[in-house]
Amino acid sequence: MSVIHYRKARVEDIDVFYREAGTPGKPKLLLLHGFPSSGHMFRDLIPLLCHDFHIVAPDLPGFGQTDMPPRAAFTYSFDHLAAIIDGLTDAIGFDRYIVYVFDYGAPTGFRLAVKHPERIQGIVTQNGNAYVEGLSDGWNPIRAYWENPTDANRDALRALLTPEATRWQYVHGTADESRVSPDGIGLDNYYLAREGAHEVQLDLFLDYQSNIALYPAFQAYFRQHRPRLLAIWGKNDPFFLPPGAEAFRRDIPDAEVRFLDTGHFALETHAGEIADAIRTFFKR
Repeated sequence: MSVIHYRKARVEDIDVFYREAGTPGKPKLLLLHGFPSSGHMFRDLIPLLCHDFHIVAPDLPGFGQTDMPPRAAFTYSFDHLAAIIDGLTDAIGFDRYIVYVFDYGAPTGFRLAVKHPERIQGIVTQNGNAYVEGLSDGWNPIRAYWENPTDANRDALRALLTPEATRWQYVHGTADESRVSPDGIGLDNYYLAREGAHEVQLDLFLDYQSNIALYPAFQAYFRQHRPRLLAIWGKNDPFFLPPGAEAFRRDIPDAEVRFLDTGHFALETHAGEIADAIRTFFKR
């Protein structure tokens, strides 16, 4: 039976919430969630891997149980999210680790890898993109905001923050919607409904262009350091396309790429398959 501890660590005057499970001394595994979720998205995966890894799953600033400071006091950028998670790993002694990245967790985790390549013992990317060919046309409204950051273009993106949009992200591309628990959807919508949360997310939508600007740096890291990399992808993802997974082989020829018949939130329907793939890949 797995025991999960729920903890907080102070980083840059904010409380960073994280889940911790497994056995110290086992390989360390850092789980980084995406939009609009939290470490709660790993609720099914953690018990499946806790006997093989020492696991930490933080909530990013502005998400989940981690503090959401006012925008006047905290810059909501991916550089800053990565800096906070970097500080967390220092605070809790995660000095060498495998990083699991999903969605927003990918540009966060890849920044850590570029900064500290000696710390990265492997990468699992589950619909975590680093190549322009992985970006679908679903990004076009956000691209319009990058190109012309007007109030009108910002307001147009508020449709992505509605309860209906959250549910669509979870169930789109799944073969059987009844396998997707409503609990994660409901929790994400609860957090999104907090005062100020929409403005935080709109700031991050605008800053996402910084991640694409860093794709060449991420790819250079892959080529130079050749980390062990498993790309396991929901092939029906409406945001990050299968060519984005296949592209990792261009820079890491030994990367393993697998596709699952599901959508963006692949853990909702395929946690067992993903856990088996991770366990097998890193035991070789």
